[in-house]
Amino acid sequence: MQSFTDWRNIPTDARGASVAMGNFDGVHRGHRSVIDLARKVGEGFGHLPTQPLGIITFEPHPRAFFAAAAGKEQSPFRLMNAQARAHRFEMLGVERLFELQFDAAMAAMSAEDFARDVLAGGLGVAHVTVGADFRFGAGRKGGAEDLMRMGKEFGFEVTIADLLHDGPVEVSSTAIRAALTEGRVQDAASMLGHSYRIEGPVLHGEKRGRDLGYPTANMSVAGLHLPRLGVYAVKVDVLDGPHAGTYNGAASLGVRPMFGENAPNLESYLFDFAGDLYGAQLSVALIEFLRPELKFSNLDALIDQMAADCDRARGILGRSALHG
Repeated sequence: MQSFTDWRNIPTDARGASVAMGNFDGVHRGHRSVIDLARKVGEGFGHLPTQPLGIITFEPHPRAFFAAAAGKEQSPFRLMNAQARAHRFEMLGVERLFELQFDAAMAAMSAEDFARDVLAGGLGVAHVTVGADFRFGAGRKGGAEDLMRMGKEFGFEVTIADLLHDGPVEVSSTAIRAALTEGRVQDAASMLGHSYRIEGPVLHGEKRGRDLGYPTANMSVAGLHLPRLGVYAVKVDVLDGPHAGTYNGAASLGVRPMFGENAPNLESYLFDFAGDLYGAQLSVALIEFLRPELKFSNLDALIDQMAADCDRARGILGRSALHG
């Protein structure tokens, strides 16, 4: 997958893509429907010739940019960081990722200027697919219908994807965040089309888990919306290094109340694993919520509970059809 950040400096061979455009936080089933429509067009659907599949998205997330510009403190809201999002795009077969820098200049662009200068002039897109609720341009004044009109004027075609529902619930990043907050990871997975995952490098921690007989791979969750704090049955993909592969495990997401006040992190214990994972990139899928985070009276009680958690997680993972 080729990646670009500057719309003013796109090589000729990267122009002419059929792109899906949006923030795509979580890359959920609604986002997939937009991407799949762009793919169909790119494969020669209709009267257009075959074009590579592309994504146009923005970094930082516009919501975060505007909050920072206004000096407002904001609770972390993202379902995935930029690296995890790019990894998911690559898994979906995206060939061109235009991860455009969202800065003051872009925020001030009118909808018409964005369509003419960025989409047509800078990226040279052949076709753009957006969701029905897509907004763009300064003050979010442009909508999907406006983009379709501007595409006719500036030389690219536009397809508008209907919003997707999971039963009575509209599939959205907001609905997924709500499900995760309540520990309903299976409901979140239903809307995502895959298990909710936290991705990042393994960091050095206090190594308490090793001392307790449960060595864990520690990961930061900074900048992410926090699911319900507690213990989960997890599926862990080690993405690189000598131990690359997929493992079952149990993970604690929280602040470790037994050991004072701490920043939230994710600590994953991989079943039947021995090796050094420091620095490796992990993708941890939350499969089922087991219990809330607790403060125990002593370490023996904590160890007993960890053993029970692992036994329960093994049973769940042994009979579950796991999402990707």
